[in-house]
Amino acid sequence: MSTVKISDRLTVAAQPDLSSLSSLAAQGFAAVVNNRPDGEETGQPGHAAEKAASQGAGLSYSFIPVTGATIAAADIDAFRKAVSEAKGPVYAHCRSGTRSLTLHVLAETLDGRMKPEEIEPFGQAHGFDLSGAVRWLARHAAQTPQVTGFYEPRTGSIQYVVADPKTKRCAIIDPVYAFDEKSGSTATDPADDILAFVAREGLAVDWILDTHPHADHFSAAHYLKRKTGAPTAIGAHITAVQKLWQAIYNWPELKTDGSQWDRLFAEGDRFKLGDLDCRVMFSPGHTLASVTYVIGDAAFVHDTVFMPDSGTARADFPGGSAKALWASIQAILALPDETRLFVGHDYEPGGRAAKWESTVAEQKRSNPHLAGMTEESFVALREARDRTLPMPKLILHALQVNIQGGRLPEPEANGRRYLRFPLDALEATRW
Repeated sequence: MSTVKISDRLTVAAQPDLSSLSSLAAQGFAAVVNNRPDGEETGQPGHAAEKAASQGAGLSYSFIPVTGATIAAADIDAFRKAVSEAKGPVYAHCRSGTRSLTLHVLAETLDGRMKPEEIEPFGQAHGFDLSGAVRWLARHAAQTPQVTGFYEPRTGSIQYVVADPKTKRCAIIDPVYAFDEKSGSTATDPADDILAFVAREGLAVDWILDTHPHADHFSAAHYLKRKTGAPTAIGAHITAVQKLWQAIYNWPELKTDGSQWDRLFAEGDRFKLGDLDCRVMFSPGHTLASVTYVIGDAAFVHDTVFMPDSGTARADFPGGSAKALWASIQAILALPDETRLFVGHDYEPGGRAAKWESTVAEQKRSNPHLAGMTEESFVALREARDRTLPMPKLILHALQVNIQGGRLPEPEANGRRYLRFPLDALEATRW
């Protein structure tokens, strides 16, 4: 096993054996970062065994699996966070150490502590070929729009700021308004993080976009409209969702014409984000109203597909359809292979760090719900899996807010706001 000390804070290494991991604390290390996906080669210890060995030795442990071809901004952010939050020196490894060092130099370059032209000489001085990091930066600089994801860990949701780098105009997609179902308390912290980023980057907000009425968190669209003055938008079929849930909530006074938003998008509608052309795809299946926003080389696919290791979204909510979901996914996969796909949720399967960016090619190649599937096999798989899933814990809380564009209920005479909560409204619910 080869190890290379990069700084007093970071050492990168090839794949260690478990006995080596157990001795790292005695060598002064405080944390292990595993950048290697499971199953790359026979005899590899694997994430679960490495985590147990590391924690058994008193080391903190992070699992940030990457391949050279699929490193994304979220991986760099996770690596940066793991190193910065460690309580001492960090031991990061992959198969050879190259991917770990690549994540380090990309973080250093994006943070302005290293120049792109310094990367390859730095790698050579430490015995590594970092040409892949240079190519990553070139691709990153050429990508339009610029996309920044904000992971909300309580609900596994990702909020996005999507910016035209030329005009500094941006859109906010799927913002979150925090809600704690145990206490009934609300907070604007996730949305305020977005506002702080927008101000810090000198951006102007042109649009506040929801991909669908969310079942697991409140939308902050209305809050952000009041803060920025930007128009809100959602798919035109929101009116069908409003009518469906109007009956569930027994809410005759609810307006079901979509007037809670400034614009309702239909299939094929176009709009501008700065100088960028944007297109709307109607993508039902998860909900009746789901849409995909295609902006430059990026598509915001909400809850149609997840990251390739997580499959696809459920289709058993009121108005959902596995068959419709399959058709929506096929339309998304017909986009160019290099199209970046940004998902609406990530639940950190297997204990890995959160991810939210893939490509059409990666989904077609690696997503087990899609690779080699037919419509018939997909529908059977999706419906069988959905029968095992409990309803989201916030579905009855969130829908009454989100079918009103993120508006909380109006205060009653005592100044407090109250949610409606129908009992036994959803059939065949699993506990």
